[in-house]
Amino acid sequence: MIQCVHAMFYLAVWVAFAACSAPPVPLDDIIIEKTFEPEVCGRAVKVGDYVRYHYIGTFPDGKKFDSSYDRGSTYNVFVGKKQLIAGMDKALVGMCVNQRSLVKIPPQLAYGKGGYGDIIPADSILHFDVLLLDVWNPEDGVQSTTYLTPPTCVRKVEVSDYVRYHYNGTLLDGTLFDSSHTRLRTYDTYVGIGWLIAGMDQGLLGMCVGERRIITMPPSLGYGENGDGSDIPGQASLVFDVVLLDLHNPRDSIAVSNQVLPEPCPRKSATGDFVRYHYNGSLLDGTFFDSSYSRNHTYDTYVGKGYVIAGMDEGLIGVCMGERLTITIPPHLAYGEEGTGSKIPGSAVLVFDVHIIDFHNPSDTAVMTVIHKPEDCEKITKNGDFVKYHYNASLMDGSHIDSTHNYGKTYNIVLGANQVVPGMEEGLKDMCVGEKRHLVIPPHLGYGEGGVTDEVPGSAVLVFDVELVEVEEGLPEGYMFIWNDDVSPDLFTEMDVDLDQQVEASEFTNYIMRQVTEGRGRLAPGFDPYRIIDNMFSNQDRNGDGKITESEFRLKADEATHDEL
Repeated sequence: MIQCVHAMFYLAVWVAFAACSAPPVPLDDIIIEKTFEPEVCGRAVKVGDYVRYHYIGTFPDGKKFDSSYDRGSTYNVFVGKKQLIAGMDKALVGMCVNQRSLVKIPPQLAYGKGGYGDIIPADSILHFDVLLLDVWNPEDGVQSTTYLTPPTCVRKVEVSDYVRYHYNGTLLDGTLFDSSHTRLRTYDTYVGIGWLIAGMDQGLLGMCVGERRIITMPPSLGYGENGDGSDIPGQASLVFDVVLLDLHNPRDSIAVSNQVLPEPCPRKSATGDFVRYHYNGSLLDGTFFDSSYSRNHTYDTYVGKGYVIAGMDEGLIGVCMGERLTITIPPHLAYGEEGTGSKIPGSAVLVFDVHIIDFHNPSDTAVMTVIHKPEDCEKITKNGDFVKYHYNASLMDGSHIDSTHNYGKTYNIVLGANQVVPGMEEGLKDMCVGEKRHLVIPPHLGYGEGGVTDEVPGSAVLVFDVELVEVEEGLPEGYMFIWNDDVSPDLFTEMDVDLDQQVEASEFTNYIMRQVTEGRGRLAPGFDPYRIIDNMFSNQDRNGDGKITESEFRLKADEATHDEL
């Protein structure tokens, strides 16, 4: 029993020794063990492809004989064209970029019985730890894949267009070599005229603003055999993740779209008009840069005279009051190559959503439209008349300003006495009681550039709907008091109640008021009667001593320069 056990022990030891000292089992073919597989394999190596890969070459005992890492450069070669040992030529076929594999190659598919100098002995099995970084084919062209399409695409990139875009540039294995985002500045260039590498020149064609696209190109359309000397190695495929932000052509003029026209449109803006408008300003990709609404104030300017950028100057010609429109302006008609600093980049296309509030011309007069006129209209208003009327006041965009109906009483003025804006003075003339008018008053006949604080904006065109309610006939021009009857030849004596040969202010006032009360005379309507009488007395009191003597006293007919008697 003991002998048997010892015999078995010696047998096991011999078998173990024999196994350790036995030569490697010969390989009939290569063996591939995938140590890392990418989630997505965009492309697998085929015969005839050109590949870039890193490797570490070892013998089965782990001893390293070569490494591309040690040389600091990938191994670059065509596959399947006998530029590699047969086993590696075979092993690379079917590999994906970023795949890592352990490849075991038998001698007959490596360096065989001859070995390789002092580095690889004869009949050596070789192990290669391979990481595939790049693959392309001489027949490859540019490959473009759009992964975000904008909802609208008014225009696509064509040859000779100027574009602004952001990009991330990577090698095929994902290694980042450049990005416009890190520089916080778009890449701006012409397309299709040789200002870009050929692959990018081709890859940008057909893009829409807002589109995101992956552009992949072989080295022949990138930086070729030599790379860029720093971040891009020679014979490298390039991948650009691009978002197009802007697009125009130097031949472009402004584009007008999204027009909403009011009905009616009695007049369109012309060169020399003064326009008030609201706007939202954005870049072509939708980036906001300015708005008049945020300032609660319209933008007010003359058009066609170079007071605004050329594209806006052009876009504001021929518009209607109340019109809404979108004006797209290429950079050469906006802020050009320089932009405006932080808000508007250089060479940017601008988009303005515009609402025309009103416009006028310095030569405009008030426009009066009769809405209703009574059949009996023999007596019409004139300067000096005291008129009472109702009105509703608004701006041209319909914004309410004021209404007499809110106060339950008429607005009362003396025509020609500068008690209202000039446009209203004109609009109330030659009007009869019961008549209704629609008045459009330009700002120079309204409240001018200053407007009325918190009520009427500066340079605003005004709209009044007016109804004449009552008219009290005024006096002839230049008179503040007239006689209804013949003038008494003893006028001075009648005024001089105390018979002291001089008329004091109280005597004068009492006398005039009595004439008015008894109907023998009339004061100009619409004014304070006592202020009129005070003015009449001052005009007669020529030496200013507070009394009128008979020598000072004169009738209006005798002296036309004073508005009294």
